[in-house]
Amino acid sequence: MTIPVRCGSTCRPSRDDDLGVIMRKFINEPKEAARETVEGFLAVYGSAFEEVPGALAVKRRELADKVAIVSGGGSGHEPVWLEYVGPGLADAVCQGDIFAAPDPGSIVKTAKAVDRGHGILFLYGNYAGDRLNFDLAAEMLVDDGHKVRTVRVTDDVSAAGPDRPIDRRGIAGGFFVAKVAGAAAEAGLPLHTVQALGQEAADRTRSIGVASGAGTVPGTGEPTFDLPDGEMEIGMGMHGEPGVRRTGMLTADETAAEMIDLLLQDRPVTAEDRVCVLVNGLGATTRAELLIVSRAVRRLLGERRLVIHDIQVGDFATCQEMHGFSLSLFAVSPELRPYYDVPARTSFFSGVNQV
Repeated sequence: MTIPVRCGSTCRPSRDDDLGVIMRKFINEPKEAARETVEGFLAVYGSAFEEVPGALAVKRRELADKVAIVSGGGSGHEPVWLEYVGPGLADAVCQGDIFAAPDPGSIVKTAKAVDRGHGILFLYGNYAGDRLNFDLAAEMLVDDGHKVRTVRVTDDVSAAGPDRPIDRRGIAGGFFVAKVAGAAAEAGLPLHTVQALGQEAADRTRSIGVASGAGTVPGTGEPTFDLPDGEMEIGMGMHGEPGVRRTGMLTADETAAEMIDLLLQDRPVTAEDRVCVLVNGLGATTRAELLIVSRAVRRLLGERRLVIHDIQVGDFATCQEMHGFSLSLFAVSPELRPYYDVPARTSFFSGVNQV
């Protein structure tokens, strides 16, 4: 049976007049996508959050009398960092355009909007633009009498060797860092202690990603990387940065095994340190795929007699419609467990340990 289709102008793919490329995303003007994402967030969650005037930023409406945690980075990786705001996580987030760091002036406005006199902790991924602009913002805030400290997420083992941890990118493992630092701040601990606990969580977190298909930046129509059909790349970064090995497609079990090996080679985990696990989708990966991978991860860690303290599965840090996932392992020490176990609540996450 043939079903007739009435095709008018709406059947034709839309075209961005400025760039001359076909748009396959449900957006409006590509240059407005980051702003309209924040507007959409506030349209849904505006009862708990509000915008920071003069910045592409949101903050909690109700602010506790504690250390203020401010996170941020480029848009396009939702829910990180836009939706990492709420009780037990950050007080505010300042974003830039798609894959671009927020400017120092906007970061300063955001930090001042949430500082309650106990100091500000900057928490963000370790990328050159973010480092530069957050450091400039910190200098400006200190000159104005604010106390500022920083924790950078450096969990991507494929970005640099163990001898150069400060050169590593920050990817989905930032969830663990944000959760520990957020709980420490909620407990009323001083700025230097919140920073130290957050830094310890960062030092104990390792991640690696894999991709078999690229995402596209709104308005460009071009993939963030080139990868032939039927191939995948282990170690691929969130923006399409090169990984450590390109190969033909492996099964979920084979892929998980190789990734677990790389993570534990980089930082062995002892029996005393239980493991928190994050299986993170990169934007186009189905939940079924993530659950199949999680099945393999649980078995592989069990074979090594490692105790899983918690396992989280879902989209925590994405790259538009990139097809792939990342694995993060957090060797949570006895000292950090009480902070990690504190419930956190945001627009996309609400809960405590899964196991």
